[in-house]
Amino acid sequence: MENIIRVTVWNEYRHERDGEAKEFYPNGIQETIREFLAVNKDMKITTAVLDDPEQGLPDTLLENTDVLIWWGHMHHQEVNDALVEKIRERVYCGGMGFIGLHSAHHSKPFRAIVGCTGNLKWGDNQKEVIWNLAPSHPIAQGVPESFELESEELYSEPFFIPQPDELVFGSWYEHGNIFRSGCTFYRGMGRVFYFQPGHEVCRSFYNPHCQQIITNAVRWARPHMDTDVVNACPYTGKGFYNE
Repeated sequence: MENIIRVTVWNEYRHERDGEAKEFYPNGIQETIREFLAVNKDMKITTAVLDDPEQGLPDTLLENTDVLIWWGHMHHQEVNDALVEKIRERVYCGGMGFIGLHSAHHSKPFRAIVGCTGNLKWGDNQKEVIWNLAPSHPIAQGVPESFELESEELYSEPFFIPQPDELVFGSWYEHGNIFRSGCTFYRGMGRVFYFQPGHEVCRSFYNPHCQQIITNAVRWARPHMDTDVVNACPYTGKGFYNE
């Protein structure tokens, strides 16, 4: 397997073009994530947005992505169902990692891959404390016992997802709500991580601990099988790596 992890950061990139969100992420959330990931020599970062040709993910790019990071919010339904199926197949049969950030809990790819509605309770921005519940997990390496986000959109239980394979982070909000804010799922040949912070008018993607978690998650989610393996995928009958 190549040492370089090919990461594609996908974002709707609608909120940040004008209005309040532009003040927080003037070049788009995808560029902010690209910038802090790009300092890692073992990663090659590509960005893509909804309004790009083929919604940012032509076959050539998707087939050469090891980890897909997804941020979506108000335009989930615009994502083409055929593209969603290609993404799901890449995870299940190609071993591609998928990282869903913040409101990606309602994105078509997350719901299709994990198998859920992704519904949850939500509310106004408030202080959030994120607790490291699994300090020995690779995604939690270098992350303190807890850290505070001064302002983040309230996401609260009940969170309608399957029981996570691993619960890495949990959150408490100043009004007493709690949330499973960092969850892993193993699906087919791929690995999935959902991480809650990242509202478009909050500064969570500038927080060094959030950046460390996403960086760790990329390394954890990368394909973990030999690329020479060409056994037939039980879901499609194709080779895992579409040889």
